[in-house]
Amino acid sequence: MASSLPPHTSHVASSSSHYNRNSLSTFTDHHTSTFLHFRKHHLFSLSSSHSLSSSSSTSSSPSSSSQLLTRVSTVPVEYAPPAPDFDFDKEIARLRSLKLKLSKAGSLERKHRVIDSDSLVNRFFNSSQNGFARVSESVELDSFEMYLIKCVIAAGQEHVINYGFEEDEERDFQSSRSSLKNALFSLAEMIESWDIVGGGAGNGKMGMSKLMEEEIAALKKLLKTLAEMERFYDCIGGILGYQLTVLELLAESVTGKTMNSSQHMKESMNCQFVEIHSPQGVDLSKNTEYASQAAMWGIEGLPHLGEIYPLGGSADRLGFVDPDTGECLPAAMLPYCGRTLLEGLIRDLQAREYLHFKLFGKQCITPVAIMTSAAKNNHEHISLLCDKLQWFGRGQSTFQLFEQPLVPAISAEDGEWLVSEPFTPVCKPGGHGVIWKLAYDKGVFQWFHNHGRRGATVRQVSNVVAATDSTLLALAGVGLHQGKKLGFASCQRTAGATEGINVLVEKKEISGKWAYGFSCIEYTEFDKFGIPGASSSKSLLAEFPANTNILYVDLHSAEQVGSRNDESSLPGLVLNIKKQIEYVDHYGIKHSVSGGRLECTMQNIADNFCNTYPSRYYGVKEDVLDTFMVYNERRRVTSSAKKKRRQGGKSFHQTPDGALLDITRNAYDLLSYCDIKIPEVGGNENYIKSGPPYLIFLHPALGPLWEVSRQKFHGGSISKGSELQIEVAEFFWRNVQLDGSMIIVAENVMGAMKTDETEEPLLEYGHRCARCKLQNVRVLNKGIDWESGGNIYWRHEVHRNESLKVMLHGNAEFEATDVTIEGNHVFEVPNGYRLKVTSANPGISLLLDPIEDSKKDTGSWFWSYKMDGAHVKLEMVDL
Repeated sequence: MASSLPPHTSHVASSSSHYNRNSLSTFTDHHTSTFLHFRKHHLFSLSSSHSLSSSSSTSSSPSSSSQLLTRVSTVPVEYAPPAPDFDFDKEIARLRSLKLKLSKAGSLERKHRVIDSDSLVNRFFNSSQNGFARVSESVELDSFEMYLIKCVIAAGQEHVINYGFEEDEERDFQSSRSSLKNALFSLAEMIESWDIVGGGAGNGKMGMSKLMEEEIAALKKLLKTLAEMERFYDCIGGILGYQLTVLELLAESVTGKTMNSSQHMKESMNCQFVEIHSPQGVDLSKNTEYASQAAMWGIEGLPHLGEIYPLGGSADRLGFVDPDTGECLPAAMLPYCGRTLLEGLIRDLQAREYLHFKLFGKQCITPVAIMTSAAKNNHEHISLLCDKLQWFGRGQSTFQLFEQPLVPAISAEDGEWLVSEPFTPVCKPGGHGVIWKLAYDKGVFQWFHNHGRRGATVRQVSNVVAATDSTLLALAGVGLHQGKKLGFASCQRTAGATEGINVLVEKKEISGKWAYGFSCIEYTEFDKFGIPGASSSKSLLAEFPANTNILYVDLHSAEQVGSRNDESSLPGLVLNIKKQIEYVDHYGIKHSVSGGRLECTMQNIADNFCNTYPSRYYGVKEDVLDTFMVYNERRRVTSSAKKKRRQGGKSFHQTPDGALLDITRNAYDLLSYCDIKIPEVGGNENYIKSGPPYLIFLHPALGPLWEVSRQKFHGGSISKGSELQIEVAEFFWRNVQLDGSMIIVAENVMGAMKTDETEEPLLEYGHRCARCKLQNVRVLNKGIDWESGGNIYWRHEVHRNESLKVMLHGNAEFEATDVTIEGNHVFEVPNGYRLKVTSANPGISLLLDPIEDSKKDTGSWFWSYKMDGAHVKLEMVDL
């Protein structure tokens, strides 16, 4: 392509370097959009006196051509050659030196003097082409804010500050433009002013342009992000330390500076020698007596436990959007099995609290700490949901929401921050490992202490089966009872899965001592640790159990790590550049760039809890360590709704459909043990052809331990194609035959709401519960229309031909005995009444009576829970 750009245009190419690295067509489109200063406000298109042949030749694809139709440039386009190879060693050395000087500076005033001496900062503020000055003149920046701007520049990210101002610089240097062009620019600025003042030409006001307002707002938002970044990452040197760490991690993969796996492991773990072994743990599926005992420890210890949910992830793979607005939504808001994923976590927790109440007669409300983020308005959505649901009847004071900072996404080529608009770097959450330091910084550990909590269970929102049977209770029980610092719930690993492994680490420290403990290696680090064949079930990976991110943590121990002012407070720092980062720039152009962001992993806090010995401990016993692992069948530990299943795709792993199948298989395991005849679920290929064999959704308060649930069910059958939903805890099933759809829903599943002294609604366990008793009942109807194309089974959105639906208001009771209920029926039982359904000739008989006043609080019958050693025994009590 012939060169026709004047010399000054080379600055445009360099300051927007991530464009010309992606593709020539993108670079061209960037410059063909620079004539008008409207950016988002394309009011009209202009025809050009210059030839378009050079620009159009670079964009031969249909999509590129369509983008150029209304974006015509008066500036000839020149192809900028790729930037020279980035010198990682030189840049890392520069940042290390600057970081060291700043760490010794002390006061903010001294830090300014240090950073002002940096060559990049000095050049930027002495440049005549500093477009940032135009906006900064309209905003008063305090000393700290100005320091943040300098840090970004010193980190080599000048384009974040100067991005979008190239148009102004081009105008300044084009003194030879025609008078027509000058007139058009003046007209454009006038139109922008009219757009702001809203009165058109008649009112004579020439206020600040809308464009300037947008830039100032973006600058303020950037400063807020930078301030959070500088403060949170103070343990590694703030903004400069963040970029230094990124480059250090990136250099190894980009420059090919590899080391053998043994050397990498030694450096990663700061030791002389390291080996990883496959851990054994306690298998809850085989050692059932121990599982029962551990679960009982968990139930007894519930008043000493908290709950932690890391919900700040962006969940990009899920592709979840609001169907009405098109807004991208966080995973916590995904409607799954009839409720959001966050609601599912809380009702699992309430089921454990209800079991504690039934056994010990005391109400226990567990404090819940939720780590949110600004990604996809995550924090706002979660706050609004909790408020809408009246904080689940638990009181707002039992929740602590704390927001993790966002961090800039970087190009995999040289660590340059990706930018979508002026002052707007592409930002993502910094990984769930920030949770420990953030919890310390935000006072969450102290908050737990004020609630009298010693330990906590940690669970991710996308895992919908983690509370199945004894898994969570046993994990917490072992941790509390045995005084452990950290525990993993693990299971068999699926071949080819994007999940880490749990390992037993043996290492010789620099001090000469030998250390042992459970830990985790993320799947992104397998190559570095010399673990080959990640996609093969016969590889070394098959020997190791899966890391599921279900943890027990001793709160005091975690607080000690989070309070450290060094890198160890951010465990498992990684830079995953294997994924594409997608974003849209201010011209509406979509980009997909190889890149990543600095992340850390919450489970690698375990590396701080190794037990040390003066000499090598051959055959170390796992049960003496401060860390531990419990093992169970995979579908009782982890099944995640993490990513959207591709249209027609056969892979169900980590998809909502796959998680539904695991829920269904668990239901089969639970009910088939109760002498209920029920078809087996079968393989995934059956689901692809015709959907699940049936839908069964049981409220966790029926147990949550299966040995509790199984005492409420006995005999009967569930036919293929049936639907069973039970949303009531006080439930009795004896010899029920279901062929069709039966839905039993209660308002007071575990108790009734009362109002405290602050007028806040609180759920009182066991008080005025609804209840349902079915004995010798046959339910026969046409049920779900399995041929309907609108069925979304994992959402529990299905079309029904017929169903039996029982709706229990307040403390209502429903009883059906020795009867066949055929066809479509809706039985709605009002608060304070009992509906009895029996057989009649012909059809059925309905008898609705008020519940006696003496039985309104307790019900006419209830299940009495008793301790029998390490087991729970139920007895039916009729009043």
